[in-house]
Amino acid sequence: MDPDGSTSAPRSAEPVMTDRIVTVPNALSLMRLVLVPVFVWLLVFEHAYGWSFVLLLVSGASDWADGKLARLLDQSSSLGALLDPAADRLYMIVIPICLGLRDIVPWWIIGILLGRDLLLLLAVPILRTRGLTALPTTYVGKAATFSLMYGFPFVLGGQIDNVLGDVLHPIGWAFLIWGAGMYVWSFAQYWWQVALVVRQVPRAR
Repeated sequence: MDPDGSTSAPRSAEPVMTDRIVTVPNALSLMRLVLVPVFVWLLVFEHAYGWSFVLLLVSGASDWADGKLARLLDQSSSLGALLDPAADRLYMIVIPICLGLRDIVPWWIIGILLGRDLLLLLAVPILRTRGLTALPTTYVGKAATFSLMYGFPFVLGGQIDNVLGDVLHPIGWAFLIWGAGMYVWSFAQYWWQVALVVRQVPRAR
């Protein structure tokens, strides 16, 4: 029974991590990593907005699929737990920089996004003094990443010179502005959590 008195179905057990390397989810995560330089070449050097947009859609679909398949196929692995967030973080750095180089997104927005991630790294040595390596991701942080992962491709798709581009342009900017705002909000939440840890958790020996 839930705290409010209602009943709900039992929650599934957490997936068991294995040391397997050759799995479908790992292959998808590796594919996303390999597609990063392809995206850079298409957008920055070839100015192929359409193909760059398609590549981001494929990468986004594979990002959703690898987590889903890891659970369905029982293929959660320690390597996958590293590859998936590494690919996400790389895309969150490379995509805005490339969009800035093509003058699609202003650099002040890119500076906010990248500066936020850089400042979060400063919390790592502080947490380690308390025996921690990271803090749980907040709902706002997840929502911000979700919005940005849609905002970037749609803003890029808005550069396509047809009806599709006209439709995607305002949608992309709505996602991007909302995501950037939540990105800053989640940054404040994270540092508030760090402050609470420093105050309440004794130093690790």
